[in-house]
Amino acid sequence: MSTAKKVTKAPAKKAAGTPAKAVAKAPVKKAAVAPMKAAAAVKKAAPVKTVAPKPPRNESRTALVRRARRINRELAEVFPYAHPELDFENPFQLILATVLSAQTTDLRVNQTTPALFAKYPTPEDLAAANPEEVEEILRPTGFFRAKTKSVIGLSKSLVENFGGEVPGRLEDLVKLPGVGRKTAFVVLGNAFGRPGITVDTHFMRLVKRWQWTAETDPDKIEAAVSALFPKSEWTDLSHHVIWHGRRICHARKPACGACPITPLCPAYGEGETDPEKARKLLKYEKGGFPGQRLNPPQAYLDAGGKAAPPLGAAG
Repeated sequence: MSTAKKVTKAPAKKAAGTPAKAVAKAPVKKAAVAPMKAAAAVKKAAPVKTVAPKPPRNESRTALVRRARRINRELAEVFPYAHPELDFENPFQLILATVLSAQTTDLRVNQTTPALFAKYPTPEDLAAANPEEVEEILRPTGFFRAKTKSVIGLSKSLVENFGGEVPGRLEDLVKLPGVGRKTAFVVLGNAFGRPGITVDTHFMRLVKRWQWTAETDPDKIEAAVSALFPKSEWTDLSHHVIWHGRRICHARKPACGACPITPLCPAYGEGETDPEKARKLLKYEKGGFPGQRLNPPQAYLDAGGKAAPPLGAAG
């Protein structure tokens, strides 16, 4: 315990005058300086267990809005090529892929959907499909029987109620089998260009760590966070937060020592603060590994990202 006190007192002097008032009284004061400087200071100290810091004290609504928007700007610089990590070429493919992504990874969905899209390219095709054949295709995604029922039911609803076209309105999308607000906003934002916030597990985890809201219900989180940002930023904000959660701010062991927003994060210190150890925790293109998509946008490839391997590929 005495060692931990020495580590937390040393950076307190360096933290003076930092613009990030929201974290000025957090136990681990390294968050108040530039990430590289904080990392260097931690590296010299003996490794210690850190605890979750206390929330920002007396942070006004205005200060919260400014901090939240600055986090989004910083992440936009780190991930300028952020995009939906499901492979799709049209709204029908995107809504199917999003429904299938429940309880599995986007990578596994992307490895599975090429066969599904090739055999059933339209809602009419999938609506008339043999469920057993669809189940066999979807087996790798898990819960394949329930997912088969959902995608066939969804396709039938599109044919019967929307002329075989994916609707572009929230109130219509949520009426489709297997489609909730999260799926609807993924489709609206990325297939129709209509702003929406996607509250998935990564998004919920990070906004809690950043203390943007104390809500725990996805719909209430969506409402609270959307009030902090202009509507035009909602879709990109979702991508930035989700990408950061997948690559750096992991659920079990955040890579705090390699995080670009440490001066703004009240949860700095929950994860690995040593820069070298933190870098080893980075995932996807930040760690030199393929991302989630088999066919990612060219901007992602130009930035050093790698396409994921198809299903059954070696390695």
